[in-house]
Amino acid sequence: MAKFLTIGYGDQAGYDSTAAELRERAHAHDGRLRQAGAEMGIAGSPVQVRNHDATGTVVEKGPFLSAALPVAGFALIEADSLDEAIEAVSGTPCAIAHGVVEVWPLNEA
Repeated sequence: MAKFLTIGYGDQAGYDSTAAELRERAHAHDGRLRQAGAEMGIAGSPVQVRNHDATGTVVEKGPFLSAALPVAGFALIEADSLDEAIEAVSGTPCAIAHGVVEVWPLNEA
């Protein structure tokens, strides 16, 4: 099975504007993904780490990437294909509640 990193983006306004029944279903869907082995978490405050030319580590608070919506969470899932991974995340809270989920295939290093 292949591994996929997912990044969920969403904000409180989109979440709140989604019907409570749909939100509950989406959270139950997350529960099923966890039971299937997905590692999931809510995004905390990021830091940027640099060590250009190995001259010393510099750490800055805040994200490097920017997006129309804030990062809400991450998951590491396994699936047989990209299509299966897409299907797996299509019922998650970020996908349902007016956000978006990116799916990144993880290639062997």
